[in-house]
Amino acid sequence: MSLAIFDLDNTLIAGDSDYLWGRFLVEPGVVDGAFYERENQRFYDEYRAGTLDIHEFLRFSLAPLARLPRRRLLALREQFMREKVAPLWLPAARRLVESHRRAGRFPLVITATNRFVTEPIVREYGIEVLLATEPAVDEHGEFTGEVAGVPCFQEGKVTRLLAWLEENGRGLEGSWFYSDSHNDLPLLERVSNPVAVDPDPELEARARARGWPVISLRRGETPVESSG
Repeated sequence: MSLAIFDLDNTLIAGDSDYLWGRFLVEPGVVDGAFYERENQRFYDEYRAGTLDIHEFLRFSLAPLARLPRRRLLALREQFMREKVAPLWLPAARRLVESHRRAGRFPLVITATNRFVTEPIVREYGIEVLLATEPAVDEHGEFTGEVAGVPCFQEGKVTRLLAWLEENGRGLEGSWFYSDSHNDLPLLERVSNPVAVDPDPELEARARARGWPVISLRRGETPVESSG
């Protein structure tokens, strides 16, 4: 069974959950508003430019998880899903995932955003396997503010996916990968069927030069071949 691999932010949803979670934390006063807004925007701009220091960003983005008990974080996440994520659902993305299932492919999401933020979003799409950046936890199950293992970003996505493939006895033959970001070029270049989805300018230019499909799930487009 071949894989249908999906990036999450700005691919399956019409926004960036990592960036939006940071902005959301300002509202209830979990983080310092002016500082956090400024740094959150800086890191997001660096991500889009391809210059992000992922470890510096993770020290910033995972720190709030260590400041609150898990129960409070879960309540905030439920509110975040209702207020910030719900408007980002893309019907075409749901149809695309289902078309791959009908074609006998196994859906999987791979994202740089941490598991705490992304797990309920991916669950809404009925996708069971999520490869995400993993926040470290202590012996009591509380977040430490550190990252566990390899961040799921740029070449790290390839590293994490190859490890999962080996553990599960799978390969990349006949695989698809959908992404919006040039940061995902290392993985896009590994799969059988790379697809640029509502891409940033650099990815769009690379995709068109290489003859990869360029689609817009925001406009309801899906590649015809995905159902075949």
